[in-house]
Amino acid sequence: MDVGIRARLKRISTDDRYLIVPMDHGITLGAVTGLADIESTIDAVTRGGADAVLTQKGIAPRVHGNKNGAGYVVHLNASTVVGPDTNDKRITGSVEEALRAGADAVSVHVNVGSDFEGKQMEDLARITEEAHRYGVPVLAMTYARGNNLDGEDPEHDPEYLGHASRFGEELGADLIKTAYSGDPDTFERVTESTRLPVVIAGGARGTDRRTVENVRGAMDAGA
Repeated sequence: MDVGIRARLKRISTDDRYLIVPMDHGITLGAVTGLADIESTIDAVTRGGADAVLTQKGIAPRVHGNKNGAGYVVHLNASTVVGPDTNDKRITGSVEEALRAGADAVSVHVNVGSDFEGKQMEDLARITEEAHRYGVPVLAMTYARGNNLDGEDPEHDPEYLGHASRFGEELGADLIKTAYSGDPDTFERVTESTRLPVVIAGGARGTDRRTVENVRGAMDAGA
């Protein structure tokens, strides 16, 4: 691994553990509660111990000065809930723009199993190549989502999640984010599918206890 990638991964982690708080929901949902005054939210979560925050590039001026020494990830694709299909993530920036915005890493969302998988595959491959030329790590958000998946709950199926996670490694990412399967036994099948560090998405807001149990279970499974 490139020395620059290693150095920047340390800026968004603590002792090889990653607590990254995504705040790119403004482009997807609008200025929902907690994101209208995003400065206060960034200040609160980083004071609380978050390793890094993640936003779209245009929010960078509101991030710096409020992140209390935490790392910064710029997300490079998006969709909206009012558009034709939320699975259709389109490119919103470049690695060079992210670096100009002060990013320590970049991220890309891919919906494995959707009708848009092919284009998103190309996007992730291109961004990974570009990022590594600059020594910038790539967080691949690889989810099992789309009309081409079978089963009652394909988004949390460990086989699909394992495939999505391996997908990110195969295209050169440095860190994988995916959904939690629901228990450590099945999630081991996900973490065993890749040699890369795996982090879990927060998912729908549940009880604090359930959130902590999910994190504990994921870590016990190797995340």
